Amino acid sequence: MKSNSKPISSVRLFRTSPYPCSYKTDQRAATVFVDPDLVIDQAMNSKLSELGYRRSGSHLYRPDCDFCNACISCRLPVEQFVLTRRFKKIWNSNQDLEVIERNDLICKESYALYEKYINTRHRDGDMYPASLEQFEAFIKTKTVDTRFYLFYQQKQLVAVSVTDILEQGLSAVYTFFDPTLKNRSLGYHVILWQVQQACSLQLPYLFLGYWIKNCPKMQYKSSFRPLELLVEGNWRLAR
Repeated sequence: MKSNSKPISSVRLFRTSPYPCSYKTDQRAATVFVDPDLVIDQAMNSKLSELGYRRSGSHLYRPDCDFCNACISCRLPVEQFVLTRRFKKIWNSNQDLEVIERNDLICKESYALYEKYINTRHRDGDMYPASLEQFEAFIKTKTVDTRFYLFYQQKQLVAVSVTDILEQGLSAVYTFFDPTLKNRSLGYHVILWQVQQACSLQLPYLFLGYWIKNCPKMQYKSSFRPLELLVEGNWRLAR
């Protein structure tokens, strides 16, 4: 493995060939990713997150499309976040859940929950159908600073959050949950919980990945305010 002692500017980058975009059916997408032989330590993950990169399994990547820049990195300044009436209701309705932190995702029921989530909620996506190989590569592959937060209703696993601990915040890598428990709004609740976790760790930000204007799958991120967007290399408050 290569050392991370080199500056960010000297890290080798690779670019994929164009492929069908997951969000805009009439467009082709491309992705830049960091040298896969480079160890993803906290410093590297933190610096590249600040520049708009995301982790997916063993890769750090960012969109690099030829004719589109719709994917915008977003993050939430947790100390400025105020619970709305709707969020208070979601938070209160899930206070019976127990959260367990793990360094590895080894519980057998986690894959069953993941499979149920993907095959119910994302039948139109490129992750359908779920597979164990996909789960191992995308969900279980981690960095030394990755934490798996397991949410239990009594003894039933209802949600899992894959979260990276950065120097300047938490990165919500991926969350999956029981899609039949609609009244709980588990996707929103996990974000609210991560906000609280970032505050407790005295970390200023929760990184929420990419946001696309007018994309229904991304609109939930717009409800968390104030939201900062990475525009032309600078983090700015969304209007």
